[in-house]
Amino acid sequence: MLANLPSDESTVNYQMVLGDQQVAMNPLIGESITLVYAGEIHCQNCQRLTKKSYSGGFCFPCSQKLAQCDLCFMKPETCHYAHGTCREPEWGVQVCMQDHIVYLANSSGIKVGITRISQMPTRWLDQGATQALPIFRVSSRYHSGLLEVMFKNHVSDRTDWRKMLRGPAEKIDLLEQRNQLQAECADEIKLLQEKLGENAITPLTDEQTLEINYPVQQYPQKVSSMNFDKTPEITGKLLGIKGQYLIMDKGVLNIRKFNGYQITMKA
Repeated sequence: MLANLPSDESTVNYQMVLGDQQVAMNPLIGESITLVYAGEIHCQNCQRLTKKSYSGGFCFPCSQKLAQCDLCFMKPETCHYAHGTCREPEWGVQVCMQDHIVYLANSSGIKVGITRISQMPTRWLDQGATQALPIFRVSSRYHSGLLEVMFKNHVSDRTDWRKMLRGPAEKIDLLEQRNQLQAECADEIKLLQEKLGENAITPLTDEQTLEINYPVQQYPQKVSSMNFDKTPEITGKLLGIKGQYLIMDKGVLNIRKFNGYQITMKA
């Protein structure tokens, strides 16, 4: 599912990717839809049929050879590129050895996270964040991971997805939180800059908090998860979309969890 934030408004637009088609989802909110799993899963890399999806949409061989499926991509502070053991060195240069942003966001409460500059604001939309604020620019994914580890001793790096789906997060003054975090970690940041080089880590002082709205008609009182593996055909009224979740009158469906699944949709 694709999400974008038009420059002239703050409400997210969603499109469902079905094969070669992209279906606008916002106009379907309030309508009944049916999603049907055809029983096939295709690897998002090599397109081969696989009985099970690994690492978010790949067959087992690809999950073992792709750098994006390595543990270091989820925990960038463990990057081993410098040791010459990266699974895909060229991919590592194109993706990990590029400028990244360390940010504060508010999805179910304040959290710290990292993303490539090119992934703003997509990363925040995927997480269902209602507020986001870039606080540092760094020269590689590894460096962003080092900062994130430092900051998560003070701020969570997790999103409570159930709480996120129960309603809009209570507003937080992210600018105040940024200033407090930078003050609390000033000595550690200075040591890291001395180790990595001053240009490796740049504080962002002029950024403003981005406010994000989601197309939700009604939030669920109780969050129950639906699953194509257990229920191949899911029908219900679409009440809204937030993050990667379809909010329906019968439960919520994490679309990203089923990357590679062959799905048809009727509305």
